[in-house]
Amino acid sequence: MNILLILIPITLMLVTIGVLVFNWAVKSGQYDDLEGPAHRILYDDDRDMIPDDAKQPHQKEGRPASGKQDRNAGNRSDNDQSGA
Repeated sequence: MNILLILIPITLMLVTIGVLVFNWAVKSGQYDDLEGPAHRILYDDDRDMIPDDAKQPHQKEGRPASGKQDRNAGNRSDNDQSGA
């Protein structure tokens, strides 16, 4: 029975520490974006790591490494000599 005099205060201190750490995590933004990292890995850009012989034909054409096309790429034709 004397052990309860030691265990109850230790338990209360651990619970208090746990609540304080949880409150700190919430206030510092640890739980703001739960889905972002899961979606971000799907859009990872590994083009620099792909060997040339394993690239798809559209990757060998020299498109920007970010995967984004030039805004005017679809507006120009092959016969356009304006230099723009």
